[in-house]
Amino acid sequence: MPSDVTPQLSLFDKFATRAAEFVSRAWFFAACLLLVLIWAPSILVIQNVDTWQLIINTATTIVTFLLVALLQNTQTRNDQSTQDKLNALTEAVAELRDAVGLENRESS
Repeated sequence: MPSDVTPQLSLFDKFATRAAEFVSRAWFFAACLLLVLIWAPSILVIQNVDTWQLIINTATTIVTFLLVALLQNTQTRNDQSTQDKLNALTEAVAELRDAVGLENRESS
C-alpha cells in the first residue's frame, strides 16, 4: 500500500460521505418529487408567478450548490483512492518483473 494512503478521514470528508449516501437513496428522490408536487399547486395561494417561481428556483439552486460541493468531495476522494490502488499494483508488477528477470539471469 502506498505510504501516503491513510484510512483517516477529516470531519468534512465523513460528512460528505454521509451526505452522498443520504441523497443517493430512492426515498430522497421521492421527497424531492413530492416537494415539487406540493409547490406546483401553490400558485393558487401565492398568485404571483414571479414569487412562485422564485421560491422553487431559490430552493433548488441552494440545494444544488451544496450537493455539488459535497458530491465533488466524495468523487475526488474516490478518484484518489483508485489512483493509489493503481499505483500500488504498478509497483507490485514492477517488483515482480524485476524478481523474475533476476531469477532468469541467475539461471542462465
